[in-house]
Amino acid sequence: MIYDNSKINAVIMAAGTSSRFAPLSRERPKALIEVRGEVLIERQIRQLMEAGVKDVTVVTGYMGGQFGYLKDKFGVRLINNPDYLTRNNNSTVNAARGLLGDTYLCSSDNYFTENPFLDPPDGAYYAAVYADGETGEWCMTEDGEGYINSVTVGGRDAWYMLGHAFWTKEFSARFLEILDGIYDLPETAGLLWETIYARNLDSLKMKMRKYPDGFIFEFDTLDELRSFDTSYLDDTRSSILKSIAARLGCREADIVGVVSYKRENASAAGIRFRVNGKAYEYDYETQTEKEIRQ
Repeated sequence: MIYDNSKINAVIMAAGTSSRFAPLSRERPKALIEVRGEVLIERQIRQLMEAGVKDVTVVTGYMGGQFGYLKDKFGVRLINNPDYLTRNNNSTVNAARGLLGDTYLCSSDNYFTENPFLDPPDGAYYAAVYADGETGEWCMTEDGEGYINSVTVGGRDAWYMLGHAFWTKEFSARFLEILDGIYDLPETAGLLWETIYARNLDSLKMKMRKYPDGFIFEFDTLDELRSFDTSYLDDTRSSILKSIAARLGCREADIVGVVSYKRENASAAGIRFRVNGKAYEYDYETQTEKEIRQ
């Protein structure tokens, strides 16, 4: 069965804090950063609508107010995920449960070099790209009929999850049935929806939709973004990094290896980075950096 995009809706997950993308994600939601001249989520909304998908919902949470303009600009629906700070993305699925049927389930921070929605779905699928050699991504295998029959974190020379998924009405109904049975369990709070799916492959039938290398991108760190959009080398669009560069007397391009940190049982949080071979730690609360031992 080939599905008609005009009868399909889309739910874009944009509730998370994207803490690994600090400090840019501390100043604005990751979905609202500009990549190669386009705001990430705006590009994805345009691609969906160009493919005939007019019913688009954005599920917000972290800095949700910054997404408000999308309603007027694109006519999208906005709903709030009240549990985004205490649960993983299974709570976004739950928040959008009344909208799930024949649905594209999308991540707001994906960048597609070409429009993946122009080719209508023929069943439930998860987008996949191939890893040559070792990878720490969520790797999949398929059975003789093309259905995903295993999902493992990490692998070698394998297809792995990256990008969007398509849920059929049957898949959506079964997933929500499973979710209802476990949602109130404390151990469920931290689970990705993909984890729940991987634990129920026998009843949640889904295939891979395979894409070539260079088709789907996801940026987990500033360094990854810089490798794709070199304008971020000299202009990070981050007031935090600009102030650090000014105090250290360096260029923004000299600030590399940026990672977030949060000490257990303490309020201290910030970023660690390197400048000209030296390691530093910046504290959000004091808004100061100090050199540290590597």
